[in-house]
Amino acid sequence: MTTTRPPARPRRTPPPQAPVAEPHPRDAAAAPRGSAAVVAVRRIFAAETPEYFVLLGTTLFLVVFGLVMVLSSSSIESRVEDGDFFAQASRQGLFALFGIPLMLIAARAPVIFWKRWAWHAIIAAIVLQFLVVATGLGVGNGYNTNWLRLGSFTFQPSETVKLALIVWLAFIISSKAALMHEWKHVALPIGPIAGGAIFFVLLGNDLGTAVILLAMVLGALFFGGIRLRIIAASIAVVGVLGLIAVQLSSSRSDRISAWLGGCMDPALAEKDCYQTLHGWQALANGGLFGVGLGNSSSKWNWLPEADNDFIFAIIGEELGLIGAVLVLVLFAILAVCFVRIIRRQNELFAKVATSVAMVWIIGQAFVNIAVVLGLLPVLGVPLPLVSAGGSSLVTTLAAIGIVLSFARARPETRSGELAR
Repeated sequence: MTTTRPPARPRRTPPPQAPVAEPHPRDAAAAPRGSAAVVAVRRIFAAETPEYFVLLGTTLFLVVFGLVMVLSSSSIESRVEDGDFFAQASRQGLFALFGIPLMLIAARAPVIFWKRWAWHAIIAAIVLQFLVVATGLGVGNGYNTNWLRLGSFTFQPSETVKLALIVWLAFIISSKAALMHEWKHVALPIGPIAGGAIFFVLLGNDLGTAVILLAMVLGALFFGGIRLRIIAASIAVVGVLGLIAVQLSSSRSDRISAWLGGCMDPALAEKDCYQTLHGWQALANGGLFGVGLGNSSSKWNWLPEADNDFIFAIIGEELGLIGAVLVLVLFAILAVCFVRIIRRQNELFAKVATSVAMVWIIGQAFVNIAVVLGLLPVLGVPLPLVSAGGSSLVTTLAAIGIVLSFARARPETRSGELAR
């Protein structure tokens, strides 16, 4: 029996392809050498949000503006104390040269980095603040003890507490988001950890920094979606403790009493109202256009802390109402950037961390300006990014760097990268 094989199917031959011409070495040499670098730069900045550039640009402008005003407001006292008109401004410039790269490095860090180091940061900050009030390493200025001296280096641990609270509060609230409707999960561990840090700051008689820290904690609870009745109860407890703290210190109670009286008592003109009255005088001398950059008369040892807590008064005197309004506008731009970054985030950690940073920077700017205008009693907090003070400048730039790390890429772009 014979079998027949089916006819073989004809093989399909692929269509002829056009020959690919090899690039001639002369053509390769003619290509622009910087094209690869340009493409790489475009890829880097393609994912950046507009808020990233506005926040970064406004911050850098405020830092440069602050360096100019610190030079102007501190030149006389620097000459008297250090024998050099540029001593204080030079130190501030060195801190800016350190803080700006730190901000840019922080802006490149991923979210997991901040979560991983949240507990380490808050514990280290509290230990440093404890050393200020419990050991001989603490240094005071006659009013409060808020500096830590390590060899020849002096800094404020309370500023590191602010920076650590940004990532730690965001980590705790985002980790326990499903349990935050119960007051015991809100109280633990936020109450002991944050309360202990604020308590150590109060032991150093730094009421202004303690107020900012309290505002940061309450802001984290509010933006973290905690129930309003829990926040209201927390505010009530804080209010009672604040009244007790004021009554325990005669200097605090005297300053608040003078402020409540509107500094109308002539007997207080050379005591508790001295700084406030000379701040008003500086603003009045400025008028609309100011007396000119460097021409302030209040900085000739008439206005205490002219380069720090009351630098806004020098701005108003030298640059007038226009310069003062410019500062307000710049901080308003920062606030708008913070809000837009918060609204863009899909992750609770980034939302809360940005919110706490906003409460710190914008809230402290409001307190500083309100103190100079007499709307609040003298609390002793610097104007962020503008006032003299290396610890404040470096930590504030680092906080903005954390926010920039969230604003660096759009949430949908970040989600796609994680999925891949």
